[in-house]
Amino acid sequence: MVAEAEVVFQQSLPVVLDIDGVTSAVVSPLSSPKLGIRRPTASVSGGLSTSPVEDDFDSSIPVYVPTIRSGSYADIGPKRSMEDEHICVDDLSSQLGCLFQLPKPSAFYAVFDGHGGSEAATYVKQNAIRLLFEDDNFPQTSEVNSVYVEEVKSSLRNAFLQADLALAEDCSISSSSGTTALAALISGRLLMVANAGDCRAVLCRKGKAIEMSHDHRPINIPERIRVEESGGVIEDGYLNGELSVTRALGDWDMKRPHGSNSPLISEPEIKQITLTEEDEFLVIGCDGIWDVLTSQEAVSVVKRGLNRHGDPARCARELVMEALRLNTFDNLTAVVVCFVTVDREGEAVVPLEKKRCCSLTPEAFRSLRNLLDG
Repeated sequence: MVAEAEVVFQQSLPVVLDIDGVTSAVVSPLSSPKLGIRRPTASVSGGLSTSPVEDDFDSSIPVYVPTIRSGSYADIGPKRSMEDEHICVDDLSSQLGCLFQLPKPSAFYAVFDGHGGSEAATYVKQNAIRLLFEDDNFPQTSEVNSVYVEEVKSSLRNAFLQADLALAEDCSISSSSGTTALAALISGRLLMVANAGDCRAVLCRKGKAIEMSHDHRPINIPERIRVEESGGVIEDGYLNGELSVTRALGDWDMKRPHGSNSPLISEPEIKQITLTEEDEFLVIGCDGIWDVLTSQEAVSVVKRGLNRHGDPARCARELVMEALRLNTFDNLTAVVVCFVTVDREGEAVVPLEKKRCCSLTPEAFRSLRNLLDG
């Protein structure tokens, strides 16, 4: 049994948004070059809810500040084509430039699992950061408080909805192409995860798995109820007999017109948690990982790797290799985000014990046997 973070935002509201022209700010999954983002005049909305959040951010108390480093690995697996994409940005402040004021540290990670071709996943990867950080309501402040949290939630939600509508309006993308999406934003001690689909984020806290997302599949009872109430059907575990997820970006051949209630939605479910000294790392993966590994099993694989060599990129590869060994049938993508350095507070990587193999000559073996036989 794994623990779960609190669900802090889960609504389904009909929203129609206008999409401006799309630029091609591409973030490499393995390195994060400078992002060419054009930012309108910054403004912070004061009209959003300031209801209490899960944790209290009291700046007067000395607090833990995570040290962030990450690694990723992707593999085509047994499929004929690769439809996964991902983003890793360990330092948002340096990537976005001096026009952005962000808490420190600030980092952004995302995974996209495409279906019906790779077009939707590729498009969302190329535009995800632009859609999120060009939102006029994205807060520009170094202080993380309840107002900041509500504004970030709103910006994450709008980024998902805008990406979905952009896929509908781009004639170069097939209406049958879609993608699941999971985005993780770190702002100081705040970890916020937005998810639509069956990618998953899992936090390791003192060796235990804390799930930061739900899998939006037809077997998920709340999702099944929502689908049926909106006129959809579940056939053999598939939405309308076709799709294995109940939330995704794109797939406009299965969605109703803009603003209409649809069984398949792009509305993200958003969770948050405050990081502490007990938090070791975050694992983000597409469903090719979770089809064959539980959240706790994935955490254990990564933790063993970090104890051996301390390299998050190698841990991500080891997690993918373990899923392949267990005969997963999908593309595989894993991102490992570490919150502590290997030697933090005197902790050291415990080296593997070297085992020496010895062999006996036939004469020595006979002498040993005679000694044991008396």
